[in-house]
Amino acid sequence: MTTTQVQVRIPEELVNEIDRWIAQGRFSSRSEAVKTIVTLYKERERTRKFYEMLSTESEEARKHPESLIPLKDVF
Repeated sequence: MTTTQVQVRIPEELVNEIDRWIAQGRFSSRSEAVKTIVTLYKERERTRKFYEMLSTESEEARKHPESLIPLKDVF
């Protein structure tokens, strides 16, 4: 995977928190911490979008229950 170096400014209290995590052995570097945090946020957004889709589909199912297929017929 190609990487690009970026420079960010974040509040000192967050930097201190990241540095504590590094001292605790949770991350090996600030870079690793930031990459992990961004990855977790990305996963959270995918989960949020999936939840929205489930909510929409559930509403459709409530409106049109005749279109539902019993699970026993699927497996």
